[in-house]
Amino acid sequence: MNEPEIQKIGPLEIEAESFRIIESEIGPTDFSLEEFAVVRRCIHATGDFTFADNMRFQQGAIEAGLAAIRAGKNILVDVNMAASGISKGLLEKFGGKVICRISDPETVTKAKKNNMTRSEAAIEQALEDNIGIVAIGNAPTALLKSMELADEGIFRPDLIIGVPVGFVNAAESKEILASKQLPFITALGRKGGTPVAVAAVNALLRLA
Repeated sequence: MNEPEIQKIGPLEIEAESFRIIESEIGPTDFSLEEFAVVRRCIHATGDFTFADNMRFQQGAIEAGLAAIRAGKNILVDVNMAASGISKGLLEKFGGKVICRISDPETVTKAKKNNMTRSEAAIEQALEDNIGIVAIGNAPTALLKSMELADEGIFRPDLIIGVPVGFVNAAESKEILASKQLPFITALGRKGGTPVAVAAVNALLRLA
């Protein structure tokens, strides 16, 4: 059995060549240039071309996210893994920071007291944190809580990136998000995850 041929390519050219391959394999799409930049980076992060079929953008979502970043607003994430993956150097140039309240003692106490998940409590704990973008890739309960608070007028982020992964309420929560009159980016179905949420945020940071 012959070994596969390995490309000789410089470290600075790997991403560009990856993007070229993705663009070549996908071909023409109905996405705008900015939307495709997000989709392309999500595919790059996962190796999964089905995101070209299942990603949805509410009209004006990209512009809302970019405006929030440029205004120096913060990005709220549901898990610390997401906080680690977002390009803080790019975000800090605009004055924003990444917020994750999942491990805060106050979050743990609130969750126990109110019989809610820590993910739900973490969203409520961040209401006063000047949040521009909510990026959720892990916990459907965090996405559902964000939408509930938005419907009540308590929490109104400029953009919700809702891409939780899994088998319990993940697909359902994203279907609900796709029906909302809120600026959103989502990926329908069970697929998603923290790498997808991070990729979408980093794509927006580069566009900004």
